[in-house]
Amino acid sequence: MTGDYEKGLNIGTEALELAHKLNFKKGIAQASNNIGNIYLGQADYTSAIDYYLKALKLDEELKNKNGIAKRLGNIGLVYKYQGDFPKALNYYFKALKMAEEIGDKKGIAICLGNIGTVYYHQGAYSSSLDYNFKALKMSEELEDKNRIALWFSNIGIVYGEQAMRSGNQVTKDSLYKKALYYFFKALKVGEELGNKDGIAMCLGNIGSLYTSQKRYSEAEKYLLKALEADKEIRAMDYERHTEEAMADLYFETKRFQLALQHYKKAVALKDTIFSQENKKQLVRKEMNYEFGKKEAANKAEQEKKDAITEADSKKQKIIISSVAIGLLLVMIFAGFIFRSLRITRKQKQIIEVKSKETEEQKKIVDEKNKLVEEKQKEILDSITYAKRIQSAMLPHRRDIWAAFPNSFVLFKPKDIVSGDFYFFHKSNKSVFIAAADCTGHGVPGAFMSMIGSERLTDAVQESSNTSEILSLLNNGIKTSLKQSENENSTRDGMDIALCSVDTDKHIVKYAGANRPIWIIRNGQTEVEEIKATKKAIGGFTDDSQHFDTHEIKLQQGDTFYIFTDGYADQFGGKDKKKLMTKKFKEILLEIQDKPMKEQGQHLDNIIENWKAGTEQVDDILVIGVQL
Repeated sequence: MTGDYEKGLNIGTEALELAHKLNFKKGIAQASNNIGNIYLGQADYTSAIDYYLKALKLDEELKNKNGIAKRLGNIGLVYKYQGDFPKALNYYFKALKMAEEIGDKKGIAICLGNIGTVYYHQGAYSSSLDYNFKALKMSEELEDKNRIALWFSNIGIVYGEQAMRSGNQVTKDSLYKKALYYFFKALKVGEELGNKDGIAMCLGNIGSLYTSQKRYSEAEKYLLKALEADKEIRAMDYERHTEEAMADLYFETKRFQLALQHYKKAVALKDTIFSQENKKQLVRKEMNYEFGKKEAANKAEQEKKDAITEADSKKQKIIISSVAIGLLLVMIFAGFIFRSLRITRKQKQIIEVKSKETEEQKKIVDEKNKLVEEKQKEILDSITYAKRIQSAMLPHRRDIWAAFPNSFVLFKPKDIVSGDFYFFHKSNKSVFIAAADCTGHGVPGAFMSMIGSERLTDAVQESSNTSEILSLLNNGIKTSLKQSENENSTRDGMDIALCSVDTDKHIVKYAGANRPIWIIRNGQTEVEEIKATKKAIGGFTDDSQHFDTHEIKLQQGDTFYIFTDGYADQFGGKDKKKLMTKKFKEILLEIQDKPMKEQGQHLDNIIENWKAGTEQVDDILVIGVQL
């Protein structure tokens, strides 16, 4: 795709109209798919999936396995861009299986690369590189330069992300070097092909990487080129990412006015691309397609039943004729038969009445069930959208890893939305990080977490003292919820562990409201616990409540953990008991030899095995930081 979307859309529409006039179904499917590709490039996901589904339906009617594989892969792309990675993987693996069945090497390469991209977004970098290199090898065998450029770019992105998260400077520099090597290879191929789409993506990637390396003048040069290319091809998603990268660059170089301008543009583009209506239409179109398939299947089944009924009817006529002849021979039993027939008719009437009543009751039940399902779907849609809002308010993991390269955040909501939240803020002198547990979980907890996050942001902007911050947060929550001594006043609030970290001096200033901090010194075999002030934020807590601050001097290799109570309170194991705080500490001591990222994964695996089918009882949040 060259990036000339308007021209491509006009040609695609003409091709589709011509295919319809000729009633050329395979041509209609291909033209629909091509138009879907153009809309995908413009981030118009609703239109893209509409055309992909139309193409898929026709290919299934034609039993065109090659077409089906491509449509499945394209639908996977839409879900990938929407951030629904499990659903994207589901479509990609279906597409891969079908491509392998028909021996479509180009299709296999595309599926492998797409799977690698999703694994990257899920943080599985080793698997991502594995699939991308497999895709690259196959595309090189096929001499498919467009795809070769794409896999070069994807491999560069993975290496760049690994570099950013590495705590070892030598490893970091090596990974950055690899990333730039593959980005420039991708750019070179893109320029040879005149692929405006690929060129725009590579320019943005190179600019972002230079920012991470603090090579700011080079970063600005490439990002400005990327922004110009994005606008030329009208690729909103690329433009959004470039605007975000520009905002990061100007923030790092302390040009805050420019950073704010680009950040606002990025947010506006994001709102346009990921609007609620787009999401609803996307789901609705897929449901309509699935319903159409079921409706066609039901129609075929009904026609089959009608054919069987007609055959049975003929058979029944023969039987009735035989009975009539038999009756002529046994007229002496006419009275008996007449009496039997009357009884039979009466029974039949009773059965028909009962059947009619049952049918009416069934209709009523079906209508009620349908109404309940509709309401449930409306509620689920609302909660799912609320999750997007809540997720947008949480700090970006990338920012946390940039400040604390050796760290992890394990965040496992009990329901779709969470009452727990984590907080991150970087000032000139300190880095703030917090783990908070609001009253309740699910929707009520999520409302509290959003209020708490906003009030905590306000408090950190007013003070850098952790004790004062919690006092300000306490008053902010009570004011927001209009809490007073009145018995009708709400008593909602939160528990929190807040840390201010001086990364140069390795000093942590901690203040807590019912949530402690645990410290494991390098090489030690015990957990040092500093207890919190035994008061919650909000609720019954006095307006003048003081929260103690503790200053902790750490050495290189020391680790601290802050967390909510969900992990230790989870029921499971063979006796279905709580995991408990003691066991939680033992687990942390056992995994001290592991890198921080692996610690987070290990904690996740342990709690999943501990639950083993038991319902999760609360939101889970654990943050670990090694200095």
